[in-house]
Amino acid sequence: MIGYFIIGCEISFWIFVAAGLSVRYLLGMKRLGIALLMATPIVDLLLLVATVMDLQRGATASAVHGIAAVYIGVSIAYGHQMIAWADRYFLYWFKGGENPRSSKLYGREHASRERIGWFRHLLAWAIGSAFLFVMIWWIGDAERTAVFNNLSSVWGIILGIDFLISFSYSLWPRKVPVESIKH
Repeated sequence: MIGYFIIGCEISFWIFVAAGLSVRYLLGMKRLGIALLMATPIVDLLLLVATVMDLQRGATASAVHGIAAVYIGVSIAYGHQMIAWADRYFLYWFKGGENPRSSKLYGREHASRERIGWFRHLLAWAIGSAFLFVMIWWIGDAERTAVFNNLSSVWGIILGIDFLISFSYSLWPRKVPVESIKH
């Protein structure tokens, strides 16, 4: 049941984003558009409440419950960036704005963006792991919540791999492709 709720929350997040941008740009109602965009954190709160309620009712913690914490961490750390991404593409598709794909970064600028992205990932991991550990503490039964420790560890390994990739651009920067260099 909670798995479907997570999927519903992800769909709801993007519905609020699309509705907010549509109302903001297509209907010209900026305040209502901003209100719809600012409603996206409510989806996260509902997911957190549903997850805690399910666990309090005696459900054994599963990877799906843990994914709820991951979703919340990612949503908090990346939410504004995801909305800004959607905003740029919405402007491009519906209002004739600049093509977001035309501004690729190379060299130091790309390396800097990759490092910032890794720190954002670290923030998502810290928030998600904090939620996992709070749920472990709240439930107080190591057997019922063992999957949460495993999930945080696996996510930590992924974070480490992301670190290696992201910071490798500082040593070996992305070069401008030869075909795009003007002679």
